[in-house]
Amino acid sequence: MNRILDRYIFREIAMTWFGVTMVLLLILLTNQFARTLGDVAKGKLPKYAAFDVIGLSVVQYLTILIPIGLFLATMLALGRLYRDSEMPAMMACRVGPAGIYRPLVWLMVPLVVGVAWLSIEGAPLAMQAVDRIGAEAKRDADLASIEPGKFTVFGPDRAVVYGSRVTPEGFLEKVFMQRQSENGLIEVVLAELGEVVESDDPDVRFLVLHDGRRYEGIPGTTGFRIIEFTEHGITYRLPSLKASAPRAKSMAFMDLLRSDELEHVAEFQWRLGVPISTIILAILAVPLSRSRPREGRYGRLALGLLVFIIYLNMMSAAKSWIEQGTISPALGIWWVHGCMLLFALVLLGVQNGYYRRLLR
Repeated sequence: MNRILDRYIFREIAMTWFGVTMVLLLILLTNQFARTLGDVAKGKLPKYAAFDVIGLSVVQYLTILIPIGLFLATMLALGRLYRDSEMPAMMACRVGPAGIYRPLVWLMVPLVVGVAWLSIEGAPLAMQAVDRIGAEAKRDADLASIEPGKFTVFGPDRAVVYGSRVTPEGFLEKVFMQRQSENGLIEVVLAELGEVVESDDPDVRFLVLHDGRRYEGIPGTTGFRIIEFTEHGITYRLPSLKASAPRAKSMAFMDLLRSDELEHVAEFQWRLGVPISTIILAILAVPLSRSRPREGRYGRLALGLLVFIIYLNMMSAAKSWIEQGTISPALGIWWVHGCMLLFALVLLGVQNGYYRRLLR
């Protein structure tokens, strides 16, 4: 009998978790898709990398969606059982809290293992890959990124380039280019054709313009110089791909463990806190979902969402306090998990009459 009930409760929670997680993921991916298309349209991201960025975003989103999906799914599934009077019938058959948590643990354990890997390794690796795609996109920008008939910021010196069209051979026709040097000198170039030429140095390229005129000077003065040319090469250096100091969110877990910087300590505790919070939320969902028969499946959902928001905000606040040195790293985020676990245990004890038995 217990096995049948365990499988029934497990199936209800698992199916609800899958549906809730997929709906939330679809909503987030829709927003991410719109932002990615905007970056492609602005030339910040190559077209071929758009789906790579969206795919890597899934890894980052699942780090948060798995815990909240399990929490909401448990509340929704158990809420339906209470609404349809199935849970009271199970309790009449001597199914207590252990009989509810046992099938929940079957689902919770693999999810906690998965979210722990995502939080500790998967999401930081995905973030590193997104940063690398962005750096490569800036480095590989050439005439192909210039849309005909539109002004485009081209190269690391932020030159503004316009061309009427790009020929199949790779030439830009009717070129206009304007850039400003550090000393305030403005350079404006008009040319019939333009092309990108590789150099011996892989970090340097030439924008070669043909049959044009160059105007140089400082606005507001009369000292302008006009030069006509048949061929004019403009050198520009590509952005470096050498990794700068990585952000804390994309650092390797062991590097965070060895670091004493407050920002790194806060990130270390946050990554460990994600799987811990998944366990606590699953424990908390059971007493929060308890309701009267016919009360409604969504009667306690608003309360559950409020508890989740408070929990998440407390974790974020504690992380910020560690970074600012307001609280000791030894206290860190752990006190938040301790408070929420205590709240869950007290709620369980009150609902199941454990404290009344102790007072007798």
